[in-house]
Amino acid sequence: MFIRIFQRFIKSESASGIVLCMTALLAFTIANSSFSTQYQALTEPLLHWVNDCLMTLFFLMVGLGIKREMKEGELNSTSKIILPAVAALGGMLFPALVYWILNANNPGALPGFGIPVATDIAFSLGVLSLLGSRVPLSLKVFLTALAIFDDLGAIILIALFYTNNLAPIPLLLAGGCILCLLALPRLKINSLIPYLTTGCFLWFFILKSGVHATLAGVILAFLIPATALNDSSVSLLHRLEGYLLNWVAYLILPIFAFMNAGITLTGISLSQLMNPIVLGVAFGLFLGKQIGVTLSTFIVVKSGLAPMPRDSNWMGVYGIALICGIGFTMSFFVSSLAFPNLNSTDLAFAKTGVLIGSGLSGIVGFLVLRFLPIRRLS
Repeated sequence: MFIRIFQRFIKSESASGIVLCMTALLAFTIANSSFSTQYQALTEPLLHWVNDCLMTLFFLMVGLGIKREMKEGELNSTSKIILPAVAALGGMLFPALVYWILNANNPGALPGFGIPVATDIAFSLGVLSLLGSRVPLSLKVFLTALAIFDDLGAIILIALFYTNNLAPIPLLLAGGCILCLLALPRLKINSLIPYLTTGCFLWFFILKSGVHATLAGVILAFLIPATALNDSSVSLLHRLEGYLLNWVAYLILPIFAFMNAGITLTGISLSQLMNPIVLGVAFGLFLGKQIGVTLSTFIVVKSGLAPMPRDSNWMGVYGIALICGIGFTMSFFVSSLAFPNLNSTDLAFAKTGVLIGSGLSGIVGFLVLRFLPIRRLS
């Protein structure tokens, strides 16, 4: 049963990754064509609404997925958690370290340390879908669980390091919304309308509090009941996740990609590509991820804390570690938080680094998994 559900999830995420890739290429092409002025005029007024509002639904979907996996999926026991959790931690620390080393002499660039830490699960599974059955299911499960922990780490990172000056009254009102959400399951309310209505108020108050508004989506997700109420056969979590899946995968994320991937290369010289922000993000994703994930996995397996993914060898793990360097969606999002001035050169440098690092990671990872032996010899 779980295998069928997981394979269906893989299929939807893979298709979403392909749509994301096509949308990003379209935005990049338009931004570097004669229509670049019209592209900028369209995207700039809408970018904050997309990043603050629509992306809240993406984070709601992420939060629902994390809660579901913790309750009934790949994260529901210590033995299942330890390998992807430690691998994700290493895959976050090393990219941040690479970025910090390359930008240590530029305090204004240091907020960008969080840009290369997260993995784009849709893009990553999209690359794996191109390889078909060549990649063992165990490696796909490992990548998915690792990316879920990555997303959780990125959420914590945003809450801790990308929060503006706090406003106490909106925070108190947001706390009141949370109390209401905690009370709803106790009242056996089995309708999504009260949860979503309260969630809208929660989003507004968090937006006004100085905490990034997208965190409202995560908070709401973790307060949606994961067990059926009033003898219902389907929980509110599963119901909401089913409603959101296609909207997020095929509308919200493509809109986000179209709004953020239109980087203009006109006037950018080779010397500018050597900017420490570009190099920090690109090398953080490409080198930091592969080193962090592979080394952390090696330590956990060799210490006996968890076994290797079934039917795979170290070359397979290394290929997955490379694929984890596809940051894209989350990296673009953190870029907008680290460098909030839409017209700043630092933001352009960061996004350029995301494209370079994600592109290299995807291409090299695909080649490793396609042409090198990645299965354990029987």
